[in-house]
Amino acid sequence: MFRYTTILLRFFTVFLVIIIHYTAANAQLCSGSLGDPVVNINFGDGYGSNTGYTPTNAYIYDGSQCPNDGYYTITRSSSGCFGNTWHTVTNDHTGNGAFLLVNATVTPGDFILTKVSDLCPNITYEFAAWMLNIMNRNGNDPNITFTIETESGTILQQYSTGDIPETASPQWKQYGFFFTTPANNPTIVLRMKNNAPGGYGNDIALDDITFRPCSAVLLTSHIAGSSNDTINVCEGLSGTYNLAAAVSGSFLSPLYRWQLSTDSGKVWKDIAGATTLNYNAQPAVPGAYWYRLSATESTSANNMACRIASNYIVINVHPKPKVSAGGNRIMIRDNPIVLQGNITGSGVTFIWNPPLYLSDATIISPQASPPVDITYTLSANTIYGCVNKDDAYIKVIKGIFAPNSFTPNNDGKNDHWRIPFLDPALGAKVTVFNRYGQAIYFCDGTSVDWDGTYKGMPQSPDVYVFYVQFSNGYPDMKGTILLIR
Repeated sequence: MFRYTTILLRFFTVFLVIIIHYTAANAQLCSGSLGDPVVNINFGDGYGSNTGYTPTNAYIYDGSQCPNDGYYTITRSSSGCFGNTWHTVTNDHTGNGAFLLVNATVTPGDFILTKVSDLCPNITYEFAAWMLNIMNRNGNDPNITFTIETESGTILQQYSTGDIPETASPQWKQYGFFFTTPANNPTIVLRMKNNAPGGYGNDIALDDITFRPCSAVLLTSHIAGSSNDTINVCEGLSGTYNLAAAVSGSFLSPLYRWQLSTDSGKVWKDIAGATTLNYNAQPAVPGAYWYRLSATESTSANNMACRIASNYIVINVHPKPKVSAGGNRIMIRDNPIVLQGNITGSGVTFIWNPPLYLSDATIISPQASPPVDITYTLSANTIYGCVNKDDAYIKVIKGIFAPNSFTPNNDGKNDHWRIPFLDPALGAKVTVFNRYGQAIYFCDGTSVDWDGTYKGMPQSPDVYVFYVQFSNGYPDMKGTILLIR
């Protein structure tokens, strides 16, 4: 039949070992401060063939979602396997990548063997991995032993998961323990063995294998004068924030560095010159700013495998909403216009002021019919209290007048034929004809601006006919233009 085992990469050594098993509901194994994962195996995105996490020669890579005995796959999901005796798993532990899925061999044995070097000496590390029994009914339960040993085979520490039981629905659980590296900092070997017998069951998924430095020293950080670890502020009002850290425990010769992440904690970068327990943060550009204090002994200053870090604090600088009242407009008396407001932003409320002569001051494009000139202001406010506004000046005219002559002689005076106050929003089509009925100028819904040429050639002095067609019901206009040179 089929059976399961798991694959994990972990490095540990000895000196004070605490063994803990906990589920996804728990936060972490470390009682002090943790560092970033020195090793973080998440099996990528699951696309393509074997991504390099190949077990010993006891297992063979299979590209399907349902590998048979002695095979494994790297996948983003699994469903309908072996008569639906496996869970349907739609995502990995974090919900955004792939996981390792193993159908164990009939004979118990090793399925992972790897080496880790360049760890810090005399440092405690946390090893953890997320596992899931993919069987959805009674069968042989996976049982995994992690062994940390030297290259010569001396066992430094072992940890067994015990039987990993079936569950009614897919449940990722985290398993892990601590170890402290020896003073001579040797290369460490991780061996992972499946103890369960073969046959029906013993199939398992594995994800997010991490190895992180853990210290008895606890670092905590906060924003001075605030009881919250997250502050929301608007663009232009961010100011300066005093970040302060406290250290519970002691270093021999500590080196502190404040760090900043602008991608929600994926990448942390040291802040130049920020090497004390206090730092004045001045975020200004809209974005999410995550801050934390990292620490290590000065003798290991450049080795990221030794660093621990405090909790992070967040300053969110929210952008103002983008507001446009649609620009200044021309309105022919007794011919209402529609204001062309536009707002972009998250969770925005808005209103027009004054509400006079508007059909509805609470909609983005109300109809306006003022009897005289007026300025309307469109004001917007986000859920974080970020405000912005824009004005639209409405000029009210009795009617539209089209000049009957112009002199395109490039003297800077009356060189263009234009129709003042012809609002593009009126949707007017303007055509100019010569005496032969040929259209030599045309515009549609834009400002009128004829320089007396046609296809780049100056037109001769003469009388021309113009025709204005409106799309909003305003009466069409006809007339003549005298071109003088």
